[in-house]
Amino acid sequence: MSQPTPPPSESQGDAAGSAGAQQPAPSPYAQGTPQQQPYAEAGQQPYPGGYGQAGQPYPQQPYQQQPYQQGATAYGDQPGYGGYPPVPTRPNNTMAVVSLVAGICGLTVLFFVGSIVAVITGMMAKKEIARTGEEGSSLATWGVILGWIGIGLGVLIGLAFLLFWGTMFAAIGTSSYS
Repeated sequence: MSQPTPPPSESQGDAAGSAGAQQPAPSPYAQGTPQQQPYAEAGQQPYPGGYGQAGQPYPQQPYQQQPYQQGATAYGDQPGYGGYPPVPTRPNNTMAVVSLVAGICGLTVLFFVGSIVAVITGMMAKKEIARTGEEGSSLATWGVILGWIGIGLGVLIGLAFLLFWGTMFAAIGTSSYS
């Protein structure tokens, strides 16, 4: 395996400098002859193959996990880039959550009863939110809306039930079995 030619020493550079303008040193990254690329002859790659200068392997160091440092970034501490401060959050009102859950249950499993609970707890939650400043106003509003929808559907289903059975009993009462 041939080694690359060393760059001219300073004593040679002074002689060349006195003869004329100095020529720039060739870039080791430029594509060219195998003398400029010493690893091309042996089929070795300097970086992916894990070999450094003169074909010597890079020293292998075991990976050590660094302890977590708050505020540290991958590029070290950058001045002016501290990140965002934590956002203070206010808790949701519990009554608002109960109102929303009861409104959903009033439309699915606890017909009419869940809707009444949703309307009552939603109104109570809205008053409490206005007084304390908690989050959850939209939850309470949706609980009330779903509650009123459930009450309206319950009333319509009740009226349809009465109308159906009322006409059935009226039809039975007028018929004669002779």
